Amino acid sequence: MRLVRFAIISVFVLVLIASAISMLFPSYVLVSRAITIERPKKEILPIVRDFKQWHLWVAGMNDSSVKVVDANNAILGNTVVTTIAVSDSLIIANWDAKGSKQVSKLRIIAVDSAKQTIVQWQFEQKIKWYPWEKFGSMMSDKIIGSMMEKNLQQLKVFIEQQP
Repeated sequence: MRLVRFAIISVFVLVLIASAISMLFPSYVLVSRAITIERPKKEILPIVRDFKQWHLWVAGMNDSSVKVVDANNAILGNTVVTTIAVSDSLIIANWDAKGSKQVSKLRIIAVDSAKQTIVQWQFEQKIKWYPWEKFGSMMSDKIIGSMMEKNLQQLKVFIEQQP
């Protein structure tokens, strides 16, 4: 009986310690990557704003689990992506993956010389107070960031190879 009581108290204390440590983590995660492309802004904007063009630069867009509904809506496996705002330099989209919501912002920044453009892509996510979500958010930069880098590099290669 003493061993069972000791085990229960130990588990309870470990849960309290993990919860206390998780409270030190931020409730808001921002993952951002950028790349400079040697082309003017007007050549890049149509390709990044239209989901129908994403297969040209985003890995996995040709997969059978991806359904592009129209230029502003797509279903990527379990994730529903909807463009909510588009301007000449910013595209904002909601990414809803069964309750886990993120906001994506693609900024197109023209450099003084009209032949160079910076494309900055960021994902923002609000994390709930649950310890497992807070600890899981530590991996966001590694998982999402590497995917963003790869896709931005593919965008650069694709755009710069165009005549």
